Amino acid sequence: MNSARRQATRQRLYEAAVTLIAEKGFSSTTVDEIAERAGVAKGTVYYNFASKNDLFEELLRHGVGLLTASLREASEKVTAAGGSRVDALDAMIRAGLVFIGRYPSFTQLYVAELWRTNRAWQSTLMMVRQEAIAVVEKVLREAVDGGELSDEIDVPLTASALFGMVLVAALDWQAFQPDRDIDDVHAALSRLLQGRVGGS
Repeated sequence: MNSARRQATRQRLYEAAVTLIAEKGFSSTTVDEIAERAGVAKGTVYYNFASKNDLFEELLRHGVGLLTASLREASEKVTAAGGSRVDALDAMIRAGLVFIGRYPSFTQLYVAELWRTNRAWQSTLMMVRQEAIAVVEKVLREAVDGGELSDEIDVPLTASALFGMVLVAALDWQAFQPDRDIDDVHAALSRLLQGRVGGS
């Protein structure tokens, strides 16, 4: 199987798996169902992944990798245009919202898995989570070093808080306030980032 075709097949398997697992849970989802939803033979699943666990672990890597790349790209685009580091953080918030709007099932699954500690892929999950947060942390450190933000902030905790804020707010938006548009949600989170919530 050529590389482009294999990637396309893996993408279909990821999409089928994430949707089914979000609907039914990991334990209740079978490889047969994943294959059927993806429109491939069961053997194709095993050709691409050693097991259902392996598929799920790769799904987490793939999904968080896409999120990390979109955060990094948003930051680099603002920086290249001469924007501030706070502007870059704001662009990352929007990129996170766009990602979550595009992949709501993956995001729901990712957030649910963060709280489970007995899974075979726990170390992979923590590693990819840290890679995503490291992108935010880098921009925060640059903002502190450049005097845009106070040097009193706890950079690792603030990076985690910003990352978590976007995930949870976006899931709330998708589940409970779906008629709000992305610009409205982004503006609300942007005000939090800019420290304008207190009305000062």
